[in-house]
Amino acid sequence: MNQLLFERASGTLGPNVFAKLEATRLLSSFRPAPHIRFNGGETGSAIDNGESSSRGSSAVNPGQEQHVWAHQAGVNALALERFDGRLLLSGGSDATIRLWDLEQCANPTNYHVYKPAAQIDRSDDKTKAHRFGITQLSFYPFDPGAFLSSSYDQTLKLWETDTVQMSGSWDLESKIYTHAISPIADHLLVACGTAHPAIRLVDLRTGAAIQSLVASGQVGAGGGAVLALAWSPRHEHVLASGNLDGTVRIWDVRRASGPVGLLDQEDSLGIVRRGGSIEGSTIGDRNIRSSAKAHYGPVNGLTWTDDGAYIVSAGHDERIRVWDAATGANTLASFGPSIRNSQLASVPMFTTPVGLTPPRKELLFWPNETEILVMELHEGTIVTRLRGLGANITGVKAQRGGERSVKNRVTSLVWRGAGGSGGSRGGVPGGSNAPGGIYSGHTDGQIRAWLPHLQGNDKEDEDGTSEVAQQEKTQKRKAIDDAYKSLMGQKITFT
Repeated sequence: MNQLLFERASGTLGPNVFAKLEATRLLSSFRPAPHIRFNGGETGSAIDNGESSSRGSSAVNPGQEQHVWAHQAGVNALALERFDGRLLLSGGSDATIRLWDLEQCANPTNYHVYKPAAQIDRSDDKTKAHRFGITQLSFYPFDPGAFLSSSYDQTLKLWETDTVQMSGSWDLESKIYTHAISPIADHLLVACGTAHPAIRLVDLRTGAAIQSLVASGQVGAGGGAVLALAWSPRHEHVLASGNLDGTVRIWDVRRASGPVGLLDQEDSLGIVRRGGSIEGSTIGDRNIRSSAKAHYGPVNGLTWTDDGAYIVSAGHDERIRVWDAATGANTLASFGPSIRNSQLASVPMFTTPVGLTPPRKELLFWPNETEILVMELHEGTIVTRLRGLGANITGVKAQRGGERSVKNRVTSLVWRGAGGSGGSRGGVPGGSNAPGGIYSGHTDGQIRAWLPHLQGNDKEDEDGTSEVAQQEKTQKRKAIDDAYKSLMGQKITFT
């Protein structure tokens, strides 16, 4: 760091290059922040198996509340508004939705327990609120004053953020796995992926489910459920969908004649390069295999890089593939054998903003069952593994009675990427009270925070003055002492 500062001061390193190098370091330095907790107000007790995670026991301060949950039944979905990076939404397996103000905590290095700023309770009447577990949450792209929610109760709902009152509800008569709204479009269409093979489009302006996107051969059970959806951040009418049959289809929602492209894992050249642009063409216009598959299993993860240049897909074949969005070519990026993916639900992966790092050094954040993998997008190399601190929770005893088994699986991820109050700064990580952050939802009911390691002055770095750093040092010393005592305490007899 000091060398970089010297080179910048001497003029041998440009300010933009310095910023990208430092951002790259910060992105690879994320670590658990167990001193940040989310308490939804439910009481009960956690059951652990007596073992701790690989990095030691809980880093929560003694005497401070430990048995707290964001959603005791489990967290299914998270969404963060991108204007100030202040409002966080969480949806639970129990159909509740909670709104959190991340600026309740003035200093993210101190211990803090967030309390919900607002809450939407479960209702047996799905015309008033959700009845079953939440599957997806998203803020309105141009205004954090409204947000969308979808649920296993087959409904999509629109809510006002300030009053948490419902503004609209649509019953799609099929289990909704995911929904997506374009980050750039003016058309206000919400694409919904359901247990039915057709993609449903809901128009928020008219309040009608106006259109279904159906591919040839998808009548009835053909093609299976739609598990993943992602709008292009460059072309407002282009939509990508991932299906149960292993296909990734590219749609132009203005056309009713079917998808304009299929991603083929065996095609490293690109179908669009041979047949023209996506705009104004169909599969029949080009030499595209109708049996083309993106994965050898259900596709439950889709995202675009924020410049729209690449599409990232993930499937039950435990593969992640990166596609050139301009040509449809498989870039053949290999992420190795560490990928785990088996859930019949949408996987919330994301890439770091283009321009935050040097060219082609963008990172992919992937929820890998009980950990988060940070990998180079174009090389597939694992940069770091994010694993939580604390005991391994195997069950929860609720106050109202009953006990359930849990597994600490990551179900949702959000990137806190706004510049905070005073204006949005796009890809700059962090809100007005934080240098950056990732928030993850888990099946054990927790929302966990991950913060980058900020370098202080030399004395602070040497002393490790933060509470978490001190506890980590204590845990490591204890582990070494225990190992030493176990070895030296054994009496060796020679015969």
